[in-house]
Amino acid sequence: MNIFKSAVIVALMSGCAIATMDVRPASAITLMDLIRGGKKRAAHEQVQPGQPAPGFDTMLQQEQRAVAPPKISGPRYYTYKAEPLRRVQTDRLVDPVVTGSVGSYGLPPMLRVPLANARQFLPEVDVSAPAGVAKAMESFYGGRSDFLWIAGSGINSRAKAAIAVLKDAAKVGLDPADYAVAVPADAFDRGDMITREKDLVRFEIAMSAAVLTYVQDTVRGRIDPNRISGYHDFKRKTVDLAGFLEKLATTSDVAALIESQNPKSSQFLALKRELERLRAETDATPRVEIAPGTLLKPGDSNPELANIVAGIRLKASEALKTEHAVVLASYQGAPEYTPELVSLVEAFQKEKGLKPDGIVGQASIRALTGGETTATKIDKLEVAMEQARWLPDGLGDRYVFINQPAFMAYYTEGGTEQFSMRVVVGSKANQTYFFQDEIQTVEVNPYWGVPQSIIVNEMLPKLRSDPSYLDRMGYQVEVGGRAVPSSAVNWYGSTASVSVRQPPSSDNALGELKILFPNSHAIYMHDTPSKSFFKRDQRALSHGCVRLSEPRRMAAAVLGVSMEEVASEIASGRNKALPVSQKIPVYVSYFTAWPNKEGKVEYFNDVYGRDMYMNRAFEATRKARHAEG
Repeated sequence: MNIFKSAVIVALMSGCAIATMDVRPASAITLMDLIRGGKKRAAHEQVQPGQPAPGFDTMLQQEQRAVAPPKISGPRYYTYKAEPLRRVQTDRLVDPVVTGSVGSYGLPPMLRVPLANARQFLPEVDVSAPAGVAKAMESFYGGRSDFLWIAGSGINSRAKAAIAVLKDAAKVGLDPADYAVAVPADAFDRGDMITREKDLVRFEIAMSAAVLTYVQDTVRGRIDPNRISGYHDFKRKTVDLAGFLEKLATTSDVAALIESQNPKSSQFLALKRELERLRAETDATPRVEIAPGTLLKPGDSNPELANIVAGIRLKASEALKTEHAVVLASYQGAPEYTPELVSLVEAFQKEKGLKPDGIVGQASIRALTGGETTATKIDKLEVAMEQARWLPDGLGDRYVFINQPAFMAYYTEGGTEQFSMRVVVGSKANQTYFFQDEIQTVEVNPYWGVPQSIIVNEMLPKLRSDPSYLDRMGYQVEVGGRAVPSSAVNWYGSTASVSVRQPPSSDNALGELKILFPNSHAIYMHDTPSKSFFKRDQRALSHGCVRLSEPRRMAAAVLGVSMEEVASEIASGRNKALPVSQKIPVYVSYFTAWPNKEGKVEYFNDVYGRDMYMNRAFEATRKARHAEG
């Protein structure tokens, strides 16, 4: 029996498997076409696309239609696994041949009493630390005979200065418990110097571990972002911990050296100041409560209206309250949302920078209730300070910063924010990633290459019932790089080799232009024909890319040309890639607390719920670090 006949028999015997587990590339010629007589006959029988062929193929197509189209799922969130600790291998720091010696180094005379035997006790020390910290300590202490934090029969001034910095870790958004070290008491039994030396040696190792862990945490963060979800994409910073220990050994100001490792960017310092301010105040600010999920439209009747008016009395400016004094004075708590009260709400919305439509929803309720308690603000600040450590310490002289929870993009040049604009970001089901990259190209009159996720999840159900759909809509289809009509594709097969793109046009999904920063997530900034989306307060509406409300302005800025020059390129009607002369950093970020250009911290709704995952990661890290006591 030849191979072809074997394949036919297998196909006939496995019809259900073909229908439900089909991995063939979509194409104009299928396996069943070959069974019916090869390419020539198959081509003839595809004149009426979508029509069932007689015989077994009819049953096959019926089974295919009964099977739901496949779905391409996006990244997922993980159960955070914190970096485990390992024991610092202090037993390797003492020469095994000569007990209690320090190898060829010998102890300096000033350390012989009472620490003459101190290094003899290193193998007994049981201190755990993150792997990088432990390795740096083993390298440092394996090549030295002296100690950093102890002298004579006690801890030295250097240790006291370092302890003070570690105790203040909360000021920079870290957890002081992660760096707590048991300090030997000043009073001790001088008749038992062996025990005293053991305590001091353990303190020495524990202190170095705490300082290096603090330094590593403040430089790169406690949390590995890539362990939170597939939406996070960062290369973790490297920290020269062994080199830092060497600096500690020679510096005259230990506290200053340790504190110098904290981020120094203006944004981080603004977050730090805000955190200090909030911790110093009580949460006694008057508040009103509005029932969760309240939605009030003009003409409605809702008992929550009384709380809404109370919120306006509390949060509106004196000028607004004076202008609407008659309405405020006459309102007696009735639930009817009258035109006069609609005007009052619209004025309040306008004052708070919201869309003045008189509809009281989530954004208006946040403005009326104060939005955040002191406790929730502190939580957002701690998350923001951790995430800021993932970015460069100083975003650069010229860059684009997109903050997804704010639904805003900001362009900075010369170290000063030049302008900002509203953006639309990914919906909760199609979230925008959190990463950084470099802008390289502006493409005018772009083609839209439809992502596989959209082909499979959104187009495929339509195409299975109407194979000519893409032809009528003006899309271009290729199979294996060859242009074919949409109607000639077997949409019941795999779409892996199928590409679909929309040519430049007035209704192109990308509008007039797109701004590219090549990345593995296929995310970029672009124009959109759906301008009405920018009027909404909640703008998590896209498939993951970032839509710009003023795309020509952003394109002109990154290209370093005028908006008129951009308009001229668009007017040509030609698809054209315009290179950016100097690559510009772009931060596609996610901060629910972030300072504006005046340095005032603003707070935003956690549209994707990512702060929850950050807090889970913090808790997992705490448990890992304190599991052994």
